[in-house]
Amino acid sequence: MCGRFVATSNPDAIASYFDATTDVETLGENYNVAPTQDILGVVADRDGARTVQAFHWGLIPSWAKERKVGARMINARSETVAEKPAFKPLIKKRRVLIPMDGFYEWKAGREDGPLNAKGKPLKQPLFIHRVDGEPLAVAGLWAAWKDPTDPEQRWLHSATIITTAANELMSEVHDRMPVIVPHDRWTEWLDPTNDDIATLSEVFAPRDDGVLEMHEVSTDVNNVRNNRPDLIAPV
Repeated sequence: MCGRFVATSNPDAIASYFDATTDVETLGENYNVAPTQDILGVVADRDGARTVQAFHWGLIPSWAKERKVGARMINARSETVAEKPAFKPLIKKRRVLIPMDGFYEWKAGREDGPLNAKGKPLKQPLFIHRVDGEPLAVAGLWAAWKDPTDPEQRWLHSATIITTAANELMSEVHDRMPVIVPHDRWTEWLDPTNDDIATLSEVFAPRDDGVLEMHEVSTDVNNVRNNRPDLIAPV
């Protein structure tokens, strides 16, 4: 799964990188993005024009009665994304690219390392990012939701991150990884008129080894309240 990531670029920088426009002012640098927080995403209209928008991380289907269901939908498995009721209508026309500097994953802690409150080895966090330092463009789905008990409320846009089987590098720590969309597939992925699931599903293949690298970071990242640059520094 992908349950924590890093996003430090401002909306204007993201718009420039993805050849898009934006009216989002800023979300601020976030070195410890957690579910239910606001994130940035890139979408496109039928003419191909791209925009950077803000999304609630945790998909809230349009038919949901409560906002809190989003906390259970931070990820969508690529293998079933075209089948699950919450995702099936979205994979055809509401796809998004979620930019991130990298993401965190955890591996089993050392027996001689720090212990958690239960006296067991504290899991060791790792930061995974592109070797070339470029942002990751991660595949996602988005939805628009309005609280049925408050018709005057504005529409809330939310998103989920699509995951796939881990590549060799990631399999050392987890059996899943986010779907990373290569630059030459961005237009195809974002095109809301493209509903060819078979072709779209080609991007679900795990990225080749050599694209990503990882290093251990401080266990301070375990606390979602911590948000500072040194969280991604090697230890």
